[in-house]
Amino acid sequence: MRRPAGRSGIQDGGGGRALKRRRERGEHRALPLLTHHTAVSRTDAKEMASENHSGLQADPTVIVQPAGTANKGQPSSPKSVKPVAQDLSDELVQAGWSKCWSKRENRPYYFNKFTNQSLWEMPVFGQHDIISDPLGLNATVESGEGDSAADNGQRKRRHSEDMQQQSANNFKKPRIDAPLTPTTPIVPISPIAVGTPSTPVSRTSGTNLVEEKQQLAPTSAQTVSAASSSSSSIPAPAPIRPTAVYWDLDIPTNAVIKERPPIEMLPPHPDVEMLRAQLTLKLRQHYQELCQQREGIEPPRDSFNRWLLERKAIDKGKDPLLPSDCDPIVSPSMFREVMNDIPIRLSRIKYREEARRLLFKYAESAKRMIESRNASPDVRKTVKWNVEDTFNWLRKEPSATKEDYMERLEHLRKQCGPHVAAVAKDSVEAICGKIYYISSEYVKRVREKHLALLKECNVSEEVERPEVMDRLVYCYPLRLAIPSTPLPRVDLHFENEVACLRYKGEVRKVSRNYLSKLEQLYRYNCIDDVRFEKFLTRVWCLLRRYQSMFGLGTHEGTGLQGALPVAVFEALNKQFGVTFECFASPLNCYFRQYCSAFPDTDGYFGSRGSFLTFSPVSGSFEANPPFGEELMESMVTHMEELLGRSSEPLSFIVFVPEWRNPPTPALVRMEESKFKRHQILVPAYEHEYRSGAQHICKKEDIYYKAVHSTALIFLQNDTGFAKWEPLPERVQQLMAAYKLTSKSSSSSSSSSAASEKEQEQSGDQSSNIEHH
Repeated sequence: MRRPAGRSGIQDGGGGRALKRRRERGEHRALPLLTHHTAVSRTDAKEMASENHSGLQADPTVIVQPAGTANKGQPSSPKSVKPVAQDLSDELVQAGWSKCWSKRENRPYYFNKFTNQSLWEMPVFGQHDIISDPLGLNATVESGEGDSAADNGQRKRRHSEDMQQQSANNFKKPRIDAPLTPTTPIVPISPIAVGTPSTPVSRTSGTNLVEEKQQLAPTSAQTVSAASSSSSSIPAPAPIRPTAVYWDLDIPTNAVIKERPPIEMLPPHPDVEMLRAQLTLKLRQHYQELCQQREGIEPPRDSFNRWLLERKAIDKGKDPLLPSDCDPIVSPSMFREVMNDIPIRLSRIKYREEARRLLFKYAESAKRMIESRNASPDVRKTVKWNVEDTFNWLRKEPSATKEDYMERLEHLRKQCGPHVAAVAKDSVEAICGKIYYISSEYVKRVREKHLALLKECNVSEEVERPEVMDRLVYCYPLRLAIPSTPLPRVDLHFENEVACLRYKGEVRKVSRNYLSKLEQLYRYNCIDDVRFEKFLTRVWCLLRRYQSMFGLGTHEGTGLQGALPVAVFEALNKQFGVTFECFASPLNCYFRQYCSAFPDTDGYFGSRGSFLTFSPVSGSFEANPPFGEELMESMVTHMEELLGRSSEPLSFIVFVPEWRNPPTPALVRMEESKFKRHQILVPAYEHEYRSGAQHICKKEDIYYKAVHSTALIFLQNDTGFAKWEPLPERVQQLMAAYKLTSKSSSSSSSSSAASEKEQEQSGDQSSNIEHH
């Protein structure tokens, strides 16, 4: 039987007789699609890999694609090929692409002899590489009218992507030809081009700023098991709807630090994270029970989360989440918030009847508390007289206005509040102390389990500290001194656009888009897992850690991870050279260099550690801290120390809530600081934040209106002021970015989010504990 042209290396093997018999029976189907060109030499493949990696710096990460996964989701090559006219460019031909004919589909397709990849549509040069994206999460297409490449399901490379190979901070290790035995799932999805680990976001200004940020999310993949490696052909997945990109990982850093050694923290392990999460949940339950049993109130919303933040600012213990070595033992944050809700929680009032009920409930609760506590006869008499006077007034004034009720409530608080606080003080201090002591015991249990796992793997807790040169370097991710142990497998599957990571029956979820972001950060920053064998396990540990900090309630804790809008970050970078976030996480960061709460889990994804231990010499920084008073004050202290001892350009642009009743110590100190160069006030409900749950929430819920005004304060030393002076035109561009984000968000989502946040923020009117 005559062999088709261009396939002389394929033997017939009786296939012609079988084809003839099928034709006699009326069966005109072609042979199934199979991969081919197995005779390509290793030398050719290495040459092609070298071409694809030209211009890249060989530093942090190498990713090897396991065999048998590159072709999934794409049409494979047929066993026989009909020669067709070649309409490919010279670049594509040199890259191994050729145009072939499929008898089964009766249409042309394109085949790459180096990667064994097959496509129905014409490939884009540099687009399809199986090395740079082992999980296949970054196969994106560019949306836009009149874009033929987009119509074909391909994405055109931007100029910034072509240039980023020359970036000083774009790292990728050379390819390593080694067998791969992954312990974590590898999802076969078509990857993006070599040398383009992330899709840069346009930093242009104007009305098209938000539109230029739109791209198609990574191609949808079928749910697969990590261990399975089927060679059968799978239909190409359809692209999903466009979604916004909320980060720009291509911006290099200008932050300079002194070289520092690795930190002596235990590497994360999923079994340890599960135990820590269980004990943290039990600690939350203890806190709730103590508040209910001893004070008859529910714990203030998010007060436990703010307690964690406040404690970790001063904690010298060895656990990354739970405090165990703090002075003082009684937390000022927890004590203040519980006291503010005694005898009852004072919510925001909108209607007259609500004000009347609140006044009656406060008087009744104050009387009950004084009668049940050890109070002096004079105190009992004073409180009882004021309460009875309030009841009489309520009976005489059934039609009073809302303002009258609120005025009467304020009067009652002034008369009874100090006495109620005095009798509750010892009890509330006991609550704070007991929670701290329970936390210390839990830390011991977690550490014992962690050390036992290290011992099983013959890993010692005692490591030799490497010598560090006394020199200035650009900031780099925090490293762990203790090597990581072999990690168990985590299974990955997708439910629509949500990636589900399962370990021992516990599922952590993250959107596909944000899993792609984590993969890019991991490639940039991780140096001990070049084959991505531990990637999914470390992602699971990261998600488990932040869920432990947030809590299980709806929207609980997410305000502590609120972030600035994308347009504001772009303006900060363009106008003031900002390239670093002082308070972020791998999930909500905009730049790839940032400080975060958990160095052990976040360091693999680019964290520089806690900001309170981070000591830059120069650079331009953005600081949007969680809104806890003690943490914000510690931040100001650290910034003033850095600005005072550095002669290099150093600038901090700080975003804090404008609380004036009473003003927070951090805000007062920054306004009186000698380093303050400029201050801006953004009114409430006229600007937005990005939700702390942006990695899992719906797109329409990502932005929400701020229910409080925000103060922007520029803290700069003399050289920093000379380099990044807040000139009027620069400040105007920054404020225009805020207005742009407000216009870009839909009115319905904004109003619903603002209403939801208002309900979340309801609390004591005298309390200044609010969130993003």
